[in-house]
Amino acid sequence: MPLYEHVMIARQDLSNVQAEGLIDHFAAILSDHGGKLVDQEYWGIKTMAYKINKNRKGHYAYLRTDAPAPAVQEMERLMRLHDDVMRVMTVKVDAHEEGPSAQMQKRDDRDRERRR
Repeated sequence: MPLYEHVMIARQDLSNVQAEGLIDHFAAILSDHGGKLVDQEYWGIKTMAYKINKNRKGHYAYLRTDAPAPAVQEMERLMRLHDDVMRVMTVKVDAHEEGPSAQMQKRDDRDRERRR
């Protein structure tokens, strides 16, 4: 099956638990259509470069999936219709990289520097 990476931005007024619940919700939709969630990362609240729907910040989530194209299309369709999701980006990749994403590596590096 093809491999995909998704980045989702949810509204800033959601709690962390609700934002992570969205990830579980869309993972369930994906699995119902024959796909599977390989890895997920919750990046937290980040400031955006420009306003989207009058929001300056948003909850960012990163998903790595292994799913057929119709399952990904259905998940994307439902993400775009969901009121709490502001933006979605999906990229088809040849292989998933091992370990955390660049965004999470950056956070780990900052934490190490603070401890010094």
